[in-house]
Amino acid sequence: MFQIAQEIASIQARETLLGPPYPTRHAEDDLRVVFMFPYGHGYSLMCNGPMALYDLINRDLTLPAYAERAVQYDCLTQYGNRLVTPGDEPYRSIESAVPIHEADILGLSVTNAGDLHSVFRLLDLAGVPRRAVDRVPGVHPLVVGGQGGLANPEVLADYLDVIALGEAEKSLPELLRTVHAHRRSPDGYTSLHEQLARIPGLYVPAMYECDLVAGGGVSAVRPRTPKVPARVRAQWLALTELHDAHFVHPITDGTASGLVPLIGCRHKCSFCTLRTPPFRQAPLNMLISRIDRLEELGVPTIIISAPTFTQYQHRAELLARIRAYREEAGARGVKVSTIIGSVRADEMTPDYLRDVNELGDFGHLFTELSLAQARGIITVAPEFADADLIAVYGKTMTPERVDRAIDRCREVSDLINTMMLYFIIGAPGERHEDRLAIADRAREIRDRLGRPDASVIIKLHQFMPEPGTPAQRLAMSDPVRVDGYVEEITARLRDLVGADAFNQHYRVQYGETNRLYLEALCLRGDRRVGHVLEQLHQSEVDFASLNPQDLMRAMADHGLDFERHLRYMDDVVLPWHIVNEVDPDEERQLAEAIRRRTTSS
Repeated sequence: MFQIAQEIASIQARETLLGPPYPTRHAEDDLRVVFMFPYGHGYSLMCNGPMALYDLINRDLTLPAYAERAVQYDCLTQYGNRLVTPGDEPYRSIESAVPIHEADILGLSVTNAGDLHSVFRLLDLAGVPRRAVDRVPGVHPLVVGGQGGLANPEVLADYLDVIALGEAEKSLPELLRTVHAHRRSPDGYTSLHEQLARIPGLYVPAMYECDLVAGGGVSAVRPRTPKVPARVRAQWLALTELHDAHFVHPITDGTASGLVPLIGCRHKCSFCTLRTPPFRQAPLNMLISRIDRLEELGVPTIIISAPTFTQYQHRAELLARIRAYREEAGARGVKVSTIIGSVRADEMTPDYLRDVNELGDFGHLFTELSLAQARGIITVAPEFADADLIAVYGKTMTPERVDRAIDRCREVSDLINTMMLYFIIGAPGERHEDRLAIADRAREIRDRLGRPDASVIIKLHQFMPEPGTPAQRLAMSDPVRVDGYVEEITARLRDLVGADAFNQHYRVQYGETNRLYLEALCLRGDRRVGHVLEQLHQSEVDFASLNPQDLMRAMADHGLDFERHLRYMDDVVLPWHIVNEVDPDEERQLAEAIRRRTTSS
């Protein structure tokens, strides 16, 4: 048996569909949609965006399509930037032995701008031409992209046929119906791409023309035909329009399963993408029913994947149901753990902390559970240590509110012994003393916890102005300079607490500088940046340890200047002009607040 087939048999043996079975009969001309995941099987099940759409397509009998999944199987071998199947086996999906390149539609999700190059690896693995212009309709699949990594979709404009903006529960079904109808009866006057470009929420880059500027950026963007919209708006749907799998993971491998109790955030911070989707909460009965099902199956880990779980109206009832499951399982000698994605410190009430404490085994950031001491982690995101800088960026997490949250942790819970603190560095308006104050805050917070085994993890992130936020035009610091900031903060903290205490009770984490170079470029770049990424991919450059000089040389080959991408973007037209919905007044107000702080120093 082929190795991929063996691995898939093992995957299928572990998987359980958490809802009713999918229909298995399809019309002969139904479209075959394959979602490709840049992760292994276990993590792919946690990718709620594509998994929700996979479930929706397979349950909606009115759609002329069915969906499959292809993951990065363990038996694949990596050579440079490419993944190779064992013995040149065809790369296939979990559900079908038919090669991926024979699909009608490929769905690719990118969660982070620094990972846009993964699209080339996936297309190569599938045996599909990378560039849209090289793909032949009816021979090669239509390639559709989505997720937050494409907040600036222009970087992959020459590689993706369609980009779904926002929530795709309406736009993707309409795409499927349009493609199916076009296959059956092509319109001799209107191309498929033009028809797709008219669907709300779908951006079709080939239908727009850009006037490129030397060094980077665009001076104008225009539709190629007046029949497509001048702007494409992301689709944000009412709660009743969202499929159930948007809120509950549809499949489990028996080890874990997740819930998404809410979408969006009640706060409107100027650089946070959570401000964009309208705030919606999942019905409690939907989540309780899923816990019932997980208890029936004995799934031992429940992941509450919500950026602001403390804003969920029914959190106490949900945690009570999980606690009841944990207690019943514990009576049988089975440990049940709960992982809560994130909470806001200023929303951590005594009742919430009591409820979480009673869960027993819990964590507040599942990516950090590799720590030797995994229990009792609370994640707090002050973002800045200086109260004035907090106010400039529209944040509400004042030092006083953080202190009150720490006090509650100390008073209510005997399990919370680790604080993870998220801080942003390198933001416009930041001063040298603002950065050093991060070390002071870390020491203060550990002292405030008031227990000898308390630990503090400082998670530092470089300021990255995200397209689609009022901060999108702001300048960025060179990642090499930010490396120096990290060293300053670390040295300051070590001096404050002493080397022994630092080594025993503190940890400073920071992302890889090479990745930040990529992310900075991809957040601000035009269509030429995709060609830079493809050139690096083709030359087998290791993106995980990318040398900035290699990046600069590739940019120069395409007439791009890295420094231009770091500057304050005062361009009239931004590269992502077609999808830009930010209020210019908000941009100006933020820039003015930063200017006032900078000139007053």
